[in-house]
Amino acid sequence: MAASCAEMEPAAAPRSPGTGELVCARGRNRKAVLCQRCGSRVLLPGAATFARRELFLPSMKKKTALLASSSPDGDVLQDHWLVDDMFSFENIGFTKDVGNIKFLICADCEVGPIGWHCLDDKKSFYIALDRVSHE
Repeated sequence: MAASCAEMEPAAAPRSPGTGELVCARGRNRKAVLCQRCGSRVLLPGAATFARRELFLPSMKKKTALLASSSPDGDVLQDHWLVDDMFSFENIGFTKDVGNIKFLICADCEVGPIGWHCLDDKKSFYIALDRVSHE
């Protein structure tokens, strides 16, 4: 169940340029998180916490192309929504294991990765702010 942000006001000190309108004072997402491609709802407002962590995500592709790449192009992204329970997601898919990592994709259109999950840490699911839209 999504935690609500009291008054959903912008964070007092945004951690990154442009995140103030997305992060409430409690550090949670003020807006719903959507797939950039198909608009499917990934997270409800208040379901995730803003986190800064450098993570490499391969370039956005369909799941089949993502799994076929042996050394994919990609980006190191820093701003993420951190979710601690996989059942908090409204709509998310996972790739097959890539080492000890599963990449998170949109379950409807299968485009991704939009996020990252290490199998060693069962309570950390990261969604990159640059890979999703908000409403």
